[in-house]
Amino acid sequence: METMELLKGLHPGAYLTSELQKRKIRPGQMALSIGEYPQTLSAIMKGRRAMNTSLSLKLEQALGLSEGFLMTLQVFHDIKKEKETLHKKFQPVLSKFRKSLFWDTRLENIDWIAQKKAVIERIMQRGNTQEQEEIKRFYESVERNLMQQKPII
Repeated sequence: METMELLKGLHPGAYLTSELQKRKIRPGQMALSIGEYPQTLSAIMKGRRAMNTSLSLKLEQALGLSEGFLMTLQVFHDIKKEKETLHKKFQPVLSKFRKSLFWDTRLENIDWIAQKKAVIERIMQRGNTQEQEEIKRFYESVERNLMQQKPII
């Protein structure tokens, strides 16, 4: 299970790409050998398509991987994407922050929940009173939701 912990959140297509490169197997060759269209495998390897159970089983058997490994990667990837979506819904009033406060990223791209410690540290060091008050208000409301057992993630 150590390997799975390291790979959690990774799209199974990225893992498959790496695995085929290590084994020097062309994706089209692999697809045809398991009775799949090369375009299907290519879309999965590029992350444009999700892994499905049938394809997962065929690939796992062909590559000697544990049964369910690729689908487990897909599930963890889906969980990661869903958490990212949920986290984006919870953010402070962005208009109260100067763009220069977060010069190294766009405010819209900050994961305010996952990056809580770094955000608070930066705002308390470099933010003005309005920014500090807004971040306090925001994280207090997050804590209230947690205390009332209204999970946000």
